[in-house]
Amino acid sequence: MNEEELLQRAVEEREKLFKRYEQGRDGGAEIDPWEDPGFEVYHTTDRYGFIHDQRLPTKIDIHEAKKLQIEVERQKKWIKMLKNWGSPGVSPEKLHSRVYKGIPDSLRSIVWCKLLNVEESKNSNAGIYTNMYQLARQYSTDARQIDSDVNRQFREHLHYRERYSIKQQQLFNVLTSYAMYNSEVGYCQGMSGLAGVLLMYMNEEDAFWALHILLTDPKYAMHGYYKEGFPKLTRFLAHHDKILTKFLPKLKKHFDKNGLDAMLYSLKWFFICFVERVPFNLCLRVWDIYLLDGERIITAMAYTILKLHKRNLLRLNDMDAIVNFIQVKLHKDFLIEDDIVIQNLEKSIEELKRAKLYTPSPPQKDEIPSRPFGVFKKPTLDKIVGIRTDKFSEKERQTNQLVVLTSDIARDNAEKDETYECQTNDSVGHTGSKFSFEQSNDDTSSLLDCEHLGSRRSLADTSVTSTADLSVFSTITRSQAHENSLDTHSNLSDNSVGGASSIGSGICTTSSHRVFSAHTTPRASSYKQSPDVLRIYVPYSPLDTPVASPHNGDLQQSIPCLFNDNKVRIKIDNDELPTPLIEHGQIKSFNVDTELDLK
Repeated sequence: MNEEELLQRAVEEREKLFKRYEQGRDGGAEIDPWEDPGFEVYHTTDRYGFIHDQRLPTKIDIHEAKKLQIEVERQKKWIKMLKNWGSPGVSPEKLHSRVYKGIPDSLRSIVWCKLLNVEESKNSNAGIYTNMYQLARQYSTDARQIDSDVNRQFREHLHYRERYSIKQQQLFNVLTSYAMYNSEVGYCQGMSGLAGVLLMYMNEEDAFWALHILLTDPKYAMHGYYKEGFPKLTRFLAHHDKILTKFLPKLKKHFDKNGLDAMLYSLKWFFICFVERVPFNLCLRVWDIYLLDGERIITAMAYTILKLHKRNLLRLNDMDAIVNFIQVKLHKDFLIEDDIVIQNLEKSIEELKRAKLYTPSPPQKDEIPSRPFGVFKKPTLDKIVGIRTDKFSEKERQTNQLVVLTSDIARDNAEKDETYECQTNDSVGHTGSKFSFEQSNDDTSSLLDCEHLGSRRSLADTSVTSTADLSVFSTITRSQAHENSLDTHSNLSDNSVGGASSIGSGICTTSSHRVFSAHTTPRASSYKQSPDVLRIYVPYSPLDTPVASPHNGDLQQSIPCLFNDNKVRIKIDNDELPTPLIEHGQIKSFNVDTELDLK
């Protein structure tokens, strides 16, 4: 196709998308059957509009009834305070106390708009939102990606579940318009989560300006999260690591030992303020406090979550199990009452203040918006017709290299310490190797299931009920991803295979019995590199029990075993050596320079 034909096709596609959202669900709307989740499997919704696939109690729990009664009493006080908003009678201390106790849900719309000062922004920019929507309708280059994300966002929510519902229409309009207004960021996956929550409590134009305030007001400054290269994310992850090293050193070492970089579990904490990472009722409480106190709450809450669940996390000796616990299990059930969590958050804030770690380092210049807002610049031909590039920008490359290098050093230090401990234990009569890979009781299939993408706009893979979740390969796969290992990591559900998308090159597995390979990469450390270790988990089968062949499924007699366990440790000193092939319990090929140690 020539340039004229490509342009015409892009115009027709964009026009078709916008017409679908304008038409909504009126007669003749083009909606595929799969786009509407089946309603018959659901039974009821909770007070926030989320649909559950199991019946909720028909009677309100005694404790829940008491909470509702307390909320009604607080509502009276809030109504009185809202009438005097901005007057000396509403002191910062009183506002702080009441926000931390929780804003009544019926008043969140009003209070959030006041905390963000939405009305002033809207009045001082009258007509801007309508103009941005008209520009988006003619020139938007992000409409296709936004359309895809809109139908994935909050599909379990009553107002978002139907294709082209009113809330889906509003979400599409807000995101396409804002991508035109803030051209430096455009659209980045994750912004749909922010706008989606705002639209639960605001109208369309209010949500647009609230989104803009969250990105550009210095109090929140989320612009640096979504900007190319994610400069603020890098700074906040470094600050998060400092907090863990100071207050939770044992847990930090445990994460390092399992190759778990903070990037793997904390992205929705930073990008969308804990949406779909904690139960929604607790998420709203955190949003209340975040809108009052700003960005510092994110790192304080991240520390609080890990502190409260430290014991549970230390029991998990597998990266997949740890990530599944933080991302999936805590979203379903946080295990602790909301009021207790918020009380611990306040204690965490005091701890961080005393240690002078409450406020992260000052923002870098590249985190601050540098282009004027609302200035239209006609997109290039490549953007209009949707031509993607596999090249990384220099900022993205630097971000990726920094994360990989930090994770490399942390893991090497953890393994070096563990090697020393293992040698010390052996010298006093203990046996066994700590380097054997043992399957966790809470094990799921591999988290790392990859496909190739080539756009920063598509940095995240999304499950049907989740927003985008960005992440980077851990050191376990760093050599496979090479320098372009900036990756995405999707939600997991219990007993399911986790999905992920990768940018750059990546080799990933989804086998139930995983083989993790940590190859040698250049490091900045001065100590001598230790030989690479290939850890294999071999399922145990008792004597004389038929086992299935790994190749054809035929049953065969198990090989008699003379050992109490079945751990195999293979040490490979040279990456160029062929990998030993072990089939049906027999070594088919093996290099003389490779050591086999059966214990």
